[in-house]
Amino acid sequence: MLQVHEIREKKDEFIQALAKRGLDAKDDLEAVINADEHRRNTQTKLDETLAQSNKFSKEIGMLFKNGETEKANALKEQTTQLKQDSKTLQEELNTAEDKLQQLLYSLPNVPHERVPAGNNEDDNEEVFKEGDIPTLDEGSLPHWELAKKYDLIDFELGVKVTGAGFPIYKGKGARLQRALITYFLDKNTNAGYTEYQVPLMVNEASGYGTGQLPDKEGQMYHVTNDDLYMIPTSEVPITNMFRNDLLMHNDLPITCTGYTPCFRREAGSYGAHVRGLNRLHQFDKVEIVRVEHPETSYKALEGMVEHIQTILRELKLPYRILRLCGGDLGFTAALTYDFEVFSTAQDRWLEISSVSNFETFQANRLKLRFKDKDGTNKLAHTLNGSSLALPRVMAGILENYQTPDGIKVPEVLVPYCGFDIIN
Repeated sequence: MLQVHEIREKKDEFIQALAKRGLDAKDDLEAVINADEHRRNTQTKLDETLAQSNKFSKEIGMLFKNGETEKANALKEQTTQLKQDSKTLQEELNTAEDKLQQLLYSLPNVPHERVPAGNNEDDNEEVFKEGDIPTLDEGSLPHWELAKKYDLIDFELGVKVTGAGFPIYKGKGARLQRALITYFLDKNTNAGYTEYQVPLMVNEASGYGTGQLPDKEGQMYHVTNDDLYMIPTSEVPITNMFRNDLLMHNDLPITCTGYTPCFRREAGSYGAHVRGLNRLHQFDKVEIVRVEHPETSYKALEGMVEHIQTILRELKLPYRILRLCGGDLGFTAALTYDFEVFSTAQDRWLEISSVSNFETFQANRLKLRFKDKDGTNKLAHTLNGSSLALPRVMAGILENYQTPDGIKVPEVLVPYCGFDIIN
């Protein structure tokens, strides 16, 4: 969530930056400024009314003490009216604060200066590419056919049990999935991230804290009786562990990792581009989250990118890194790098990780602050990244490692799963 004082001070700069998202934000920002002006004026009137009421209350006591009953009763009548005015002003203030909050919730984060302008994924910038794309034998198959051929993943059984988008992993498919999760967690903890196991459901405050609400409410599964939401990523519960915290500057950075199933509604998606593991309602993901000092957050972002590169190099999967343009940038992000693995059998790139710096956008919603060396309280910067999302990594391994004799297992995973080929 943007800060009102920054909107006031940097309105023209914000208008220009938000234009990268294809958003003409002039009226929206002015609405925030006007709403805040009304809120502040109402607060001033309320404070003055309360002060006058308190003053009269003290005077009434003295007047009664001195026997000036008529004057005291006259002031009591004025005090009664002041109390009614205070109640009316408090209601008006509450309404003004709610309106301001909703206006702020509707504004996306301001893109970093390095974010290119653009309308959609076609305008993203490729900043790095590595790995040789393997040449597959004639008759090579996409992962959903390989999964059926080698009895690794049963999509139809998942439909029977739950519905489309809820696959069931079995046999060596389940073991390979477990191996990937453990390998990812080991890589992250060895890099200094503390592992957490977190709830798979969060309350409404957590959804608002990291920006999934109200922006992505339609994409989240809602447990209505308890007013809880199934998590779309472990970023939500992990980051919310620090909601309303005041940290010390020497507590930073805080580095966390966690594995969870993730849940996302993907209504209206059809076609080959969403077949198999390409898009699911439930999927596994290992996440990394950082809480950083604002002065070091972009260095930390580059470190996260390098960390994920080491994983993909060990898996020996061809990948590329994209810097997202304004039109493809997530609502809460200031700068995002996407990682994509090349699916040889599908002949296209598949997104497997998104690494973002949110700057103070989430921290302002979370009221996540730290006391700096000079003693002032400041908003922290939050960052997160997939390290990694399992479905498309699995798809890339099945497709890129297929041979006439079966599917080879990446060498780094063999100690984790106990076999080197699926046949």
